[in-house]
Amino acid sequence: MIAAAPPRRIWLCADDYGISPGVNRAIRDLIERGRLNATSVMMVGPTIARGEIEALQAAAKTSPRCAIGLHVTLSAPFRPLTMHFRPLDGDMFMSFPKLLCAGVLRRLDREFFRNEVKAQLAAFADAFGRAPDFVDGHQHVQLYPQVRDGFVDAVAETAPNAWVRQGGRDLPLKQRLASPKAMVLDILSAQFRRRAAGAGLGFNPGFAGAYDFSRAADFGEMMRQFLDGLPDGGLVMCHPGFVDDVLAALDPMTDVREREYAYLGSDEFVRLLAQTNATLG
Repeated sequence: MIAAAPPRRIWLCADDYGISPGVNRAIRDLIERGRLNATSVMMVGPTIARGEIEALQAAAKTSPRCAIGLHVTLSAPFRPLTMHFRPLDGDMFMSFPKLLCAGVLRRLDREFFRNEVKAQLAAFADAFGRAPDFVDGHQHVQLYPQVRDGFVDAVAETAPNAWVRQGGRDLPLKQRLASPKAMVLDILSAQFRRRAAGAGLGFNPGFAGAYDFSRAADFGEMMRQFLDGLPDGGLVMCHPGFVDDVLAALDPMTDVREREYAYLGSDEFVRLLAQTNATLG
Protein backbone atom coordinates (compact mmCIF):
# COMPACT_ATOMS: atom_id res chain seq x y z
CA MET A 1 0.00 0.00 0.00
CA ILE A 2 1.30 3.44 -0.94
CA ALA A 3 1.21 5.88 1.96
CA ALA A 4 -0.78 9.06 1.44
CA ALA A 5 1.28 12.15 0.83
CA PRO A 6 1.51 14.46 3.85
CA PRO A 7 -0.60 17.60 3.51
CA ARG A 8 0.98 20.77 2.17
CA ARG A 9 1.47 23.33 4.92
CA ILE A 10 0.53 26.66 3.38
CA TRP A 11 0.29 30.23 4.61
CA LEU A 12 -3.07 31.96 4.23
CA CYS A 13 -2.29 35.61 4.89
CA ALA A 14 -4.87 38.35 5.41
CA ASP A 15 -3.44 41.70 4.37
CA ASP A 16 -4.30 45.16 5.71
CA TYR A 17 -4.75 44.68 9.45
CA GLY A 18 -5.00 48.26 10.70
CA ILE A 19 -6.87 49.77 7.75
CA SER A 20 -10.27 49.84 9.48
CA PRO A 21 -12.15 48.45 12.50
CA GLY A 22 -14.24 46.14 10.31
CA VAL A 23 -11.21 44.62 8.62
CA ASN A 24 -9.45 44.13 11.94
CA ARG A 25 -12.48 42.44 13.48
CA ALA A 26 -12.95 40.04 10.53
CA ILE A 27 -9.28 39.04 10.52
CA ARG A 28 -9.24 38.32 14.25
CA ASP A 29 -12.40 36.24 13.96
CA LEU A 30 -10.94 34.08 11.19
CA ILE A 31 -7.67 33.60 13.09
CA GLU A 32 -9.56 32.47 16.19
CA ARG A 33 -11.55 29.98 14.09
CA GLY A 34 -8.40 28.54 12.50
CA ARG A 35 -9.24 29.87 9.03
CA LEU A 36 -6.15 32.10 8.73
CA ASN A 37 -2.61 31.51 9.91
CA ALA A 38 -1.01 34.85 9.02
CA THR A 39 -1.83 38.53 8.84
CA SER A 40 0.24 41.59 8.00
CA VAL A 41 -0.17 44.86 9.85
CA MET A 42 -0.21 48.40 8.41
CA MET A 43 1.64 50.52 10.96
CA VAL A 44 0.55 53.67 9.11
CA GLY A 45 -3.11 52.59 9.09
CA PRO A 46 -5.74 54.61 10.99
CA THR A 47 -6.87 51.68 13.18
CA ILE A 48 -3.70 50.55 14.87
CA ALA A 49 -4.21 51.74 18.46
CA ARG A 50 -2.96 49.73 21.44
CA GLY A 51 -6.31 47.99 21.89
CA GLU A 52 -6.27 46.71 18.30
CA ILE A 53 -2.72 45.39 18.73
CA GLU A 54 -3.58 43.63 21.99
CA ALA A 55 -6.70 42.10 20.44
CA LEU A 56 -4.66 40.72 17.55
CA GLN A 57 -2.04 39.28 19.90
CA ALA A 58 -4.78 37.59 21.91
CA ALA A 59 -6.35 36.12 18.76
CA ALA A 60 -2.97 34.83 17.55
CA LYS A 61 -2.42 32.98 20.84
CA THR A 62 -5.43 30.79 20.02
CA SER A 63 -3.73 29.53 16.83
CA PRO A 64 -0.79 27.11 16.99
CA ARG A 65 0.70 28.53 13.81
CA CYS A 66 -0.20 32.19 13.33
CA ALA A 67 2.44 34.55 11.99
CA ILE A 68 2.14 38.33 12.34
CA GLY A 69 4.02 40.42 9.82
CA LEU A 70 4.55 44.03 8.79
CA HIS A 71 2.56 45.25 5.79
CA VAL A 72 4.94 47.93 4.52
CA THR A 73 2.82 50.76 3.13
CA LEU A 74 4.33 53.22 0.64
CA SER A 75 1.37 54.28 -1.50
CA ALA A 76 -1.55 56.71 -1.23
CA PRO A 77 -3.78 57.54 0.55
CA PHE A 78 -1.41 56.84 3.43
CA ARG A 79 1.35 59.08 4.80
CA PRO A 80 4.99 58.38 5.67
CA LEU A 81 6.41 58.14 9.17
CA THR A 82 9.69 59.80 8.15
CA MET A 83 9.79 63.59 7.89
CA HIS A 84 11.62 64.15 4.62
CA PHE A 85 10.31 61.25 2.53
CA ARG A 86 10.18 61.83 -1.23
CA PRO A 87 8.41 61.64 -3.63
CA LEU A 88 5.07 62.72 -2.21
CA ASP A 89 1.73 63.75 -3.62
CA GLY A 90 0.87 66.62 -1.29
CA ASP A 91 1.49 65.12 2.15
CA MET A 92 0.71 61.56 1.04
CA PHE A 93 2.65 58.82 -0.68
CA MET A 94 2.24 58.65 -4.46
CA SER A 95 -0.41 56.35 -5.93
CA PHE A 96 0.93 52.89 -6.64
CA PRO A 97 0.79 53.23 -10.48
CA LYS A 98 2.88 56.43 -10.29
CA LEU A 99 5.28 54.80 -7.84
CA LEU A 100 5.76 51.77 -10.07
CA CYS A 101 6.29 53.99 -13.12
CA ALA A 102 8.86 56.12 -11.28
CA GLY A 103 10.74 53.00 -10.23
CA VAL A 104 10.79 51.59 -13.76
CA LEU A 105 12.15 54.95 -15.00
CA ARG A 106 14.82 54.92 -12.24
CA ARG A 107 13.59 58.17 -10.68
CA LEU A 108 13.53 57.04 -7.04
CA ASP A 109 16.11 57.23 -4.27
CA ARG A 110 16.45 53.95 -2.38
CA GLU A 111 17.55 55.76 0.79
CA PHE A 112 14.15 57.40 1.25
CA PHE A 113 12.53 53.95 1.05
CA ARG A 114 15.15 52.30 3.23
CA ASN A 115 14.56 54.89 5.96
CA GLU A 116 10.77 54.69 5.71
CA VAL A 117 10.74 50.89 5.86
CA LYS A 118 13.07 51.03 8.87
CA ALA A 119 10.68 53.48 10.55
CA GLN A 120 7.72 51.16 9.94
CA LEU A 121 9.73 48.20 11.26
CA ALA A 122 10.58 50.20 14.38
CA ALA A 123 6.91 51.11 14.84
CA PHE A 124 5.99 47.41 14.61
CA ALA A 125 8.66 46.43 17.15
CA ASP A 126 7.47 49.16 19.52
CA ALA A 127 3.84 48.02 19.23
CA PHE A 128 4.40 44.26 19.42
CA GLY A 129 7.55 44.11 21.51
CA ARG A 130 9.39 42.12 18.84
CA ALA A 131 10.32 42.06 15.18
CA PRO A 132 7.73 40.83 12.64
CA ASP A 133 7.68 37.18 11.58
CA PHE A 134 7.66 38.32 7.95
CA VAL A 135 7.51 41.51 5.91
CA ASP A 136 5.40 42.16 2.82
CA GLY A 137 4.01 45.22 1.06
CA HIS A 138 0.68 46.94 0.50
CA GLN A 139 -0.15 46.81 -3.23
CA HIS A 140 3.04 44.75 -3.69
CA VAL A 141 5.26 47.83 -3.33
CA GLN A 142 8.16 45.71 -2.06
CA LEU A 143 8.53 44.28 -5.58
CA TYR A 144 8.82 47.59 -7.46
CA PRO A 145 12.15 48.55 -9.07
CA GLN A 146 14.33 50.70 -6.77
CA VAL A 147 11.75 50.41 -3.98
CA ARG A 148 12.80 46.78 -3.51
CA ASP A 149 16.42 47.85 -2.96
CA GLY A 150 15.56 50.09 -0.02
CA PHE A 151 13.05 47.53 1.27
CA VAL A 152 15.54 44.65 1.26
CA ASP A 153 18.28 46.80 2.79
CA ALA A 154 16.00 47.85 5.65
CA VAL A 155 14.72 44.34 6.43
CA ALA A 156 18.20 42.79 6.24
CA GLU A 157 19.53 45.44 8.62
CA THR A 158 16.62 45.66 11.06
CA ALA A 159 14.82 42.28 10.98
CA PRO A 160 17.22 39.77 9.38
CA ASN A 161 15.36 36.75 10.76
CA ALA A 162 12.07 37.75 9.14
CA TRP A 163 11.17 36.25 5.79
CA VAL A 164 9.91 38.46 3.00
CA ARG A 165 7.02 37.93 0.62
CA GLN A 166 7.68 37.43 -3.05
CA GLY A 167 4.75 37.35 -5.49
CA GLY A 168 5.91 34.86 -8.13
CA ARG A 169 4.05 31.65 -8.91
CA ASP A 170 5.62 28.20 -9.27
CA LEU A 171 3.42 27.13 -12.20
CA PRO A 172 3.79 26.08 -15.85
CA LEU A 173 3.89 29.00 -18.30
CA LYS A 174 0.45 28.17 -19.78
CA GLN A 175 -1.21 28.54 -16.36
CA ARG A 176 0.69 31.73 -15.57
CA LEU A 177 -0.39 33.40 -18.82
CA ALA A 178 -4.06 33.05 -17.83
CA SER A 179 -3.80 35.95 -15.36
CA PRO A 180 -2.15 39.16 -16.68
CA LYS A 181 -2.10 40.76 -13.21
CA ALA A 182 -0.35 37.75 -11.69
CA MET A 183 2.04 37.64 -14.64
CA VAL A 184 3.22 41.16 -13.82
CA LEU A 185 3.91 40.01 -10.25
CA ASP A 186 5.85 37.03 -11.62
CA ILE A 187 8.13 39.36 -13.57
CA LEU A 188 8.67 41.80 -10.71
CA SER A 189 9.27 38.95 -8.26
CA ALA A 190 12.11 37.39 -10.24
CA GLN A 191 14.34 40.38 -9.50
CA PHE A 192 13.03 40.65 -5.94
CA ARG A 193 13.96 37.02 -5.17
CA ARG A 194 17.50 37.56 -6.42
CA ARG A 195 17.85 40.72 -4.36
CA ALA A 196 16.45 39.06 -1.21
CA ALA A 197 18.60 35.95 -1.61
CA GLY A 198 21.69 38.11 -2.03
CA ALA A 199 20.89 39.79 1.28
CA GLY A 200 20.42 36.44 3.03
CA LEU A 201 16.66 36.78 3.48
CA GLY A 202 14.24 33.88 3.19
CA PHE A 203 11.03 34.07 1.19
CA ASN A 204 7.95 32.01 0.38
CA PRO A 205 8.53 29.42 -2.41
CA GLY A 206 5.21 30.09 -4.13
CA PHE A 207 2.49 32.71 -4.20
CA ALA A 208 -1.18 32.98 -5.13
CA GLY A 209 -4.13 35.25 -4.45
CA ALA A 210 -3.97 37.89 -7.19
CA TYR A 211 -7.17 38.40 -9.15
CA ASP A 212 -9.32 41.20 -10.58
CA PHE A 213 -10.91 42.63 -7.43
CA SER A 214 -13.22 44.84 -9.50
CA ARG A 215 -15.23 41.84 -10.67
CA ALA A 216 -17.68 39.79 -8.61
CA ALA A 217 -15.56 36.65 -8.88
CA ASP A 218 -16.51 33.29 -7.36
CA PHE A 219 -13.96 33.36 -4.55
CA GLY A 220 -14.41 29.67 -3.80
CA GLU A 221 -13.44 28.77 -7.36
CA MET A 222 -10.59 31.29 -7.22
CA MET A 223 -9.30 29.66 -4.05
CA ARG A 224 -9.34 26.27 -5.74
CA GLN A 225 -7.20 27.71 -8.52
CA PHE A 226 -4.85 29.35 -6.02
CA LEU A 227 -4.22 26.04 -4.27
CA ASP A 228 -3.64 24.17 -7.55
CA GLY A 229 0.10 23.64 -7.77
CA LEU A 230 0.97 25.76 -4.72
CA PRO A 231 4.04 24.16 -3.11
CA ASP A 232 4.54 23.32 0.53
CA GLY A 233 5.28 26.58 2.32
CA GLY A 234 3.54 28.61 -0.39
CA LEU A 235 1.43 31.63 0.47
CA VAL A 236 -2.07 32.70 -0.52
CA MET A 237 -2.85 36.40 -0.09
CA CYS A 238 -6.40 37.35 0.90
CA HIS A 239 -8.34 40.43 2.04
CA PRO A 240 -11.27 39.50 4.29
CA GLY A 241 -13.11 42.23 6.15
CA PHE A 242 -16.34 43.93 7.09
CA VAL A 243 -17.14 47.14 5.24
CA ASP A 244 -17.29 50.30 7.34
CA ASP A 245 -17.00 54.03 6.71
CA VAL A 246 -13.27 54.08 7.45
CA LEU A 247 -12.56 51.40 4.86
CA ALA A 248 -14.82 52.99 2.25
CA ALA A 249 -12.94 56.28 2.60
CA LEU A 250 -9.53 54.68 2.09
CA ASP A 251 -9.76 51.73 -0.26
CA PRO A 252 -11.80 50.65 -3.31
CA MET A 253 -11.81 47.05 -2.07
CA THR A 254 -15.05 46.90 -0.08
CA ASP A 255 -17.72 44.30 -0.85
CA VAL A 256 -15.10 41.86 -2.12
CA ARG A 257 -13.70 41.70 1.40
CA GLU A 258 -17.03 40.53 2.79
CA ARG A 259 -17.28 37.85 0.10
CA GLU A 260 -13.81 36.60 1.00
CA TYR A 261 -14.68 36.61 4.70
CA ALA A 262 -17.88 34.62 4.11
CA TYR A 263 -16.08 31.97 2.07
CA LEU A 264 -13.13 31.58 4.44
CA GLY A 265 -15.54 31.10 7.33
CA SER A 266 -17.58 28.47 5.50
CA ASP A 267 -17.59 24.68 5.64
CA GLU A 268 -16.92 24.74 1.89
CA PHE A 269 -13.45 26.16 2.54
CA VAL A 270 -12.67 23.42 5.07
CA ARG A 271 -13.71 20.81 2.50
CA LEU A 272 -11.52 22.43 -0.16
CA LEU A 273 -8.45 22.22 2.08
CA ALA A 274 -9.10 18.51 2.61
CA GLN A 275 -9.74 17.89 -1.10
CA THR A 276 -6.53 19.62 -2.11
CA ASN A 277 -4.40 18.08 0.64
CA ALA A 278 -3.56 21.45 2.18
CA THR A 279 -3.43 22.53 5.80
CA LEU A 280 -3.02 25.74 7.76
CA GLY A 281 -1.81 23.81 10.80
